[in-house]
Amino acid sequence: MPGDVAAERDSIRYSPIDHGEPRHYRGRDPLTDEPIEFWVRGGRIRTEPIPDAQTAADDVWILPGLVDAHNHVGIAPGLGVTIDQARAFARQDVAAGTLLIREVGSPLDTHPLDDDPLAPRFIRSGKHIARPKRYLRDYGVDLDDPDDLAGEVTRQAAAGDGWVKIVGDWIDREVGDLAPLWDRAQLDAAVRAAHDAGARITAHVFGTDALGDLIAAGVDCIEHGTGATADHIDAMVERSIALVPTMIQVDNFPGIADGADRFPTYAANMRALHARAADTFAAAREAGVRIFAGTDAGGFVEHGRIVDEVERLAGIGLGARGAIAAASAEPRRWLGADLLADGDRADFLVFDENPVSDLGVLRHPRAVVCSGIHV
Repeated sequence: MPGDVAAERDSIRYSPIDHGEPRHYRGRDPLTDEPIEFWVRGGRIRTEPIPDAQTAADDVWILPGLVDAHNHVGIAPGLGVTIDQARAFARQDVAAGTLLIREVGSPLDTHPLDDDPLAPRFIRSGKHIARPKRYLRDYGVDLDDPDDLAGEVTRQAAAGDGWVKIVGDWIDREVGDLAPLWDRAQLDAAVRAAHDAGARITAHVFGTDALGDLIAAGVDCIEHGTGATADHIDAMVERSIALVPTMIQVDNFPGIADGADRFPTYAANMRALHARAADTFAAAREAGVRIFAGTDAGGFVEHGRIVDEVERLAGIGLGARGAIAAASAEPRRWLGADLLADGDRADFLVFDENPVSDLGVLRHPRAVVCSGIHV
């Protein structure tokens, strides 16, 4: 190709961005190979041509912003996170391509970040709901009366954005192992309360014993789920209960076990859960459980690691295409969030190459566009 023609093509493919002017994007969907064309004005997607719009990207691959479906920007080791620290965590996630976060529990109210155009969109679940000495100290609400679970679910539903998070199991020091926090009647009432409040309810679960009652009560999602049996998996499929396996968090289980010498049964259980986790998640995928990407950033996991989770999901049988879908379009549909339709918030990624062909491409987007702004 003559040099001047190549230069002209490249200047159209990625031209300088004037954020005050409407922009035009044209490319293909990595997941479907279908053509994509839209315009951006005022931070929103427009599907009708805008006269005089500058072509910002042409002949590229365009993906809706990645979704971290299990993230805590309001949590860090030592707690005491300020809103400015949470903003920095959120922008760290944005830099990695995460433009939508389901924040499943935080002691900090992160709603002020909703006014920041350089932050991802958030869908929150309020604070974790647990019982005294049955979860991490000061992370959430500790209920002295477990029969008040439904009442607390109603309160946290009002504080969130359509989700509630309960701690389904944690170490019981008297038992010396993971054990359920709630009985079936309490869970039935909690699920009803969440749904009556127009919210969905999810549960943190590492082990096996708590899963049966949680699934039977009708929770909408399981976080981690390392203890799921074949029967649990079948019931999750039947009830359309989603799974966010947080595989890079599960990688920390051996370290957690190493720090639990006082509870040898618990330590052995955590190691066993870790050893069979990949097989458990692969069985869930094969059975048809809906699986979504989540990093559990905010505690043991640093922010900005969504691509690490995508790569791990690819390895349990989702493949590159399925893993990318589980971190982009599919969780956006599940959460009722924007995609690339007319009027949607302009949150998307632009790539030179198709990331389905090489997941490493996800780490090097040509552009991260957050609320219409190239960041």
